[in-house]
Amino acid sequence: MSHDTPREPEEAAPAPGAAPEEPQATHTGGPAPEPAPAAEAPTAEVTPAEATPAEPALAEPTLAEPVPAAAPAPRRRGRTAMLIAAAAVLGLVGGTCTGYLVQAEREPTKLPSLSQPELKQAKGEGPDPLPAAQDRKVRTDGDLRKLLLKTPKGKKEKERGWIGVDEFSSFHDDDMSSLPDELTDEFRRAATVTWEDTDTRWVTIRLVQFRNESALGSVRAHEGQMGFAHEGAREYPFPGAEDGAVLVLKPETEPGYMTSYQAHATAVRGDIALQIWVSDIRPVGKKMATKLAEQQMERL
Repeated sequence: MSHDTPREPEEAAPAPGAAPEEPQATHTGGPAPEPAPAAEAPTAEVTPAEATPAEPALAEPTLAEPVPAAAPAPRRRGRTAMLIAAAAVLGLVGGTCTGYLVQAEREPTKLPSLSQPELKQAKGEGPDPLPAAQDRKVRTDGDLRKLLLKTPKGKKEKERGWIGVDEFSSFHDDDMSSLPDELTDEFRRAATVTWEDTDTRWVTIRLVQFRNESALGSVRAHEGQMGFAHEGAREYPFPGAEDGAVLVLKPETEPGYMTSYQAHATAVRGDIALQIWVSDIRPVGKKMATKLAEQQMERL
């Protein structure tokens, strides 16, 4: 029988994967409690695939997805513009200097004299001026009194000469002046002749000329004379004037005076307005006024 001292039981090593056990309290008053059976850890079967972890496979690039190119580095601005500006300035300065040097070596150009030589007239005769029969302006710019009809032989001439604008503007039945209208219509001048045809009949012819620059004064004067047609006068055309007319006016009666009869002819030839009056104390027809109007238009 051996007297060896019994060894204390060794603590069992914890199974791999098991939770560590809490330290047991030391019991001194009785037999030590039996240790609680350790929970058996489930044993998992290890497969060969799980034993060695496999490396992840790299995804192969596909042709459908383009590989993005690396973005270029931003270009610095300002330096190129400064170089271009400097080159332009140098070019202007160099060109100016070159031109100055070239011009400085040239001889000065002589300036022409201020007095020019007389120009020689072309030889040969110029065209003859148009006769007065073809150039109406030559006739109307002359002495307007010479264009009036001559007083018939045996008749007594009472007046022949010029009429001022103030006198002409007073020839109205209502004794009202038309001076503002005559000035607006660019009145130029007027000539008149009056003769005594019989003891009771008088003939008056007036040629009234306008400038016809900004207004057709001659046409407006003719239109004013045609206003007698709207007052009951009988109107007759006469040859030689497309817009001319002979008007036989209504007799004028006034208490204490003899009845007055009048025939009036009016027409336009260029810048001249023609006015003819035949007055009598006996009835007057269109015959005499029409004949005088035709003769006067031929002279114009």
